[in-house]
Amino acid sequence: MKKGFTLLELIVVIVILGILATLGFTQYSTMVENGRAAEAKAIMGTILQAQRAYYLEKGVWANALSDIGVSVPDSCVSTNYFAYYLNGWDGLCVGARRCTSGGKIPNATREYRMYVRYDGSFHLARYFDNGSATDVAPFW
Repeated sequence: MKKGFTLLELIVVIVILGILATLGFTQYSTMVENGRAAEAKAIMGTILQAQRAYYLEKGVWANALSDIGVSVPDSCVSTNYFAYYLNGWDGLCVGARRCTSGGKIPNATREYRMYVRYDGSFHLARYFDNGSATDVAPFW
């Protein structure tokens, strides 16, 4: 009698491995994107501190990133996953927009934005699909 695996057994094992690999890749992609969002959060914290310092010195909030001396991209560039801006959403917050094109590869398939209010009390994350916004759980 010959020892070995039947074709059916091999096919079942390959299907199971394929399912596990798919689930693993999905989880991996989610964790990598969470890491990118954490990097954006840290940069937003730096922007927020510079904005607060500007306010204490001048008595008004800055309107541009260049005014507060923070060197971060305000549009999608190949060195960053996010573009940053001031006075987003309600006019009193720091914002970060995930690049869907022109940013560091890989670009996101869906645009999402994160906001932190100048007083640090409010966090919001939204997906933007075809001009409509949907609130999602924040990445922090």
